Amino acid sequence: MTDAAEEDFIETTVESLRVGDLDDLQLKLVTGDDGLARVIARPRVQKPGLAFAGYYEYIKPWRVQIIGASETKYLQSLPPRLREKRIRDVAGLDISCFIVTKGITPLDEFRVECEKRSVPLFSTPAMSSTTITRTTYALEETMAPRLTMHSGLLDVYGIGVLLLGDSGIGKSECALDLIYRGHRLIADDLVVVKRHPNDVLLGYSNDLLRHHMELRGIGIIDIKDLFGVASTRDVKPIDLVVKLEKWVEGAEYDRLGITGETYELLGVSKPYVRLPVASGRNLALLVEIAARNHLMKLQGYDSAREFTRRIDEQIARQGAGVSDTLPATNREELRSSEMRSLHSRTRFAPDVIDRTRRQR
Repeated sequence: MTDAAEEDFIETTVESLRVGDLDDLQLKLVTGDDGLARVIARPRVQKPGLAFAGYYEYIKPWRVQIIGASETKYLQSLPPRLREKRIRDVAGLDISCFIVTKGITPLDEFRVECEKRSVPLFSTPAMSSTTITRTTYALEETMAPRLTMHSGLLDVYGIGVLLLGDSGIGKSECALDLIYRGHRLIADDLVVVKRHPNDVLLGYSNDLLRHHMELRGIGIIDIKDLFGVASTRDVKPIDLVVKLEKWVEGAEYDRLGITGETYELLGVSKPYVRLPVASGRNLALLVEIAARNHLMKLQGYDSAREFTRRIDEQIARQGAGVSDTLPATNREELRSSEMRSLHSRTRFAPDVIDRTRRQR
């Protein structure tokens, strides 16, 4: 997956162009104010040049149409009756609105047809390229699929870490410890996640809760005031999902890190780490290690797979190549047996661990 599915976008109206972040375009409504409630179904805009030439097939419904100098010059070159017909045919399609760029005065026939059909017609002094870029960006921001999660989001070594866990598990306390260690808070308790193009997940804070954190027994604190402006940021791409969960005696937990679990958000899968919470575990340190390990994987080094490779080499040396002739299931059993044996020898033997480190 590389792009958000078109049907995932949240529909908006033409009115959003007037109240959104498009002040720099200086949009002026020429006519069609009765159609400001028209739907915009897609954030990508179009230029209807071919449509004015009579080719209507690729005019996508309910999109913003940009009219620049080339479209205007072409329409002016047509005979009056043909020009009126082409404008009438295009305006009769499912158009959200038209934006005429470069400060060009809309053609009279165009203005009359838009007024008749209640199609909003805007003008802007901005260039077509600028209008397309700014309008697309504003619509993507407004229409991006989103969800609100009971979680926390922090910037740990440049990695966007989304902290999940049941209420009372210690997410805020873990986040506070990470902030104390020099990492940055994006959101606590409520995280707004938006899916942008190219499967980018951006996490924001709720406007009311921005920079604030609730600590049981203390109350609401302002992280920006307590730790300084460098301790917070407003938005961060989500790179890693970490879930804090209660330690269950006898439960199976990942001890090697080879499986590579993922967590799906808005149809996008992200690396997923489960951290059992037990008395005495330094959760902030474990989250830091998870972030460091993710950084190493991004740079092409996987500690768990490297460790497995070394085990395979040791098995091969001990078996003098015999293990290579075994079926895959037998080799996997041999590897698991060797790793269990290694774990039992090193679990309570720090001197063995020290020797292993020196050999490396």
